[in-house]
Amino acid sequence: MNPCLPTLLATATLAFLAGCAQGPDFQTPAAPITGARYTEQALAETTAGSAGLLGEAQRLGGPESAKAFKGLQAQWWTVFNSPALDDLLKQALAHNPTLEAAKANLKQAEESYTAAYGSLALPNAALALQGGRERTALAQTGLSSFDTNLFNASVNVSYNLDLFGANKRALEAQQSLVDFQRFQLEGAKLALTANVVTTAIREASLREQLQTTRALLRLQNEQLQVLEQQHQLGGVSLNPVLSQRALVNNTQVQLPPLEKALAQARHQLAVYVGKLPSEAGLPPLDLAQLKLPVDIPVSLAADLVRQRPDIRASEALWHQAAAQAGVATANLYPQINLTASLGATAPTAGDLLIGKWGFWNLIGGLTQPIFNGGALKAKERAAQAAYEAAGEQYRATVLQAFQNVADSLTALSQDAQALHAQVEAENAAKQLLDLSQTQYQVGGVSYLNLLDAQRNYQQARIAVVGARAARLADTAALFQSLGGGWWQP
Repeated sequence: MNPCLPTLLATATLAFLAGCAQGPDFQTPAAPITGARYTEQALAETTAGSAGLLGEAQRLGGPESAKAFKGLQAQWWTVFNSPALDDLLKQALAHNPTLEAAKANLKQAEESYTAAYGSLALPNAALALQGGRERTALAQTGLSSFDTNLFNASVNVSYNLDLFGANKRALEAQQSLVDFQRFQLEGAKLALTANVVTTAIREASLREQLQTTRALLRLQNEQLQVLEQQHQLGGVSLNPVLSQRALVNNTQVQLPPLEKALAQARHQLAVYVGKLPSEAGLPPLDLAQLKLPVDIPVSLAADLVRQRPDIRASEALWHQAAAQAGVATANLYPQINLTASLGATAPTAGDLLIGKWGFWNLIGGLTQPIFNGGALKAKERAAQAAYEAAGEQYRATVLQAFQNVADSLTALSQDAQALHAQVEAENAAKQLLDLSQTQYQVGGVSYLNLLDAQRNYQQARIAVVGARAARLADTAALFQSLGGGWWQP
């Protein structure tokens, strides 16, 4: 029998057994629910509508909604039909430093996996070259001392048979980290685009509120000038003048907070697009430039866990924890290593190529932990606890995601009703203001009545602007909470 045959058979047997991995075999978790609803009570498929800008009724869900959602574009923000907003998002995706950092983190994870695969799954080979000169002493040989040269060249190969799957589980954990960073990148993109959209909407809303407040302030100042002239001529007492001044001052006080919030929104947009606030030069965006999406595609609740990048990232961490538990268990069992060397040792470099100076060896080693103070068992228990914690964190992430969708759907329904009510209130306030001005001119009502009408109309107009912005922002929040179509090319 060939003397090498037993060794080859043993090696083949161990290599076959190397696929036996310890620890839990991770399975993709199922959706927590299979129903079609996100909220406890079914919401109306069509929201309320109102007259004027951004007052269209929105259709939420419906029979074809889930199918339409699967085809949602990755550039979901295009549903607002705003070239200015599209350009802003293009700049952000190209230059945002947080996004670039997420890309680098993914690259690091991929390269770390490649390195781990090379060191754990494949044999390691190294070429060793050595040359030296030595003197042999008289006491060693019994003869006169002499000098010799010694050259060595060898190829050393080592391989871990991974009998109980420690390396396999370690690679599985490393691959899970790659998946985690990939979903982190998608989540960063989704968060960035949603933040840009909502911040741009807030900026447009603040600008319109500021313009409305300034316009009303001009009207109030004009009325104050009229009253002051009438008071000088003795037509009115001082009380109406002081009341009008107080109204002007109250309106004036509202301007600095609006200007501050508007500036901060523009500064935030500059940072999102990767620029300093001083050099951004971003064009202003108006609410009138945005189109409110009428048909809102909503995914099935059971599909949400595959669409949200934060859920997928949490799943990847759970998978990593499962693999690490397998590594900790495998470390309790024997580790088998094979090493081999092939080379030559000769007195001259040229003699290294002569066969008579060659050597080889093949060594198999087994290491079995015997006593370590319970450290390995403790590490196994710790890894199992980490696995359980990762599973609970995954479930918490799923619950939070379903809450986000439920909140967004409810918000859209309530926003539509709020805008309808605010538009009605604005129309009523405008009619009352027109009537009060007419009646005041003919002495039908007191000036206090006119002041109240002016104040109510001012508040109603600003409230309408805020209600319109809320519909747009919550629509963007719904797209974000549903995953934003990142799975599309």
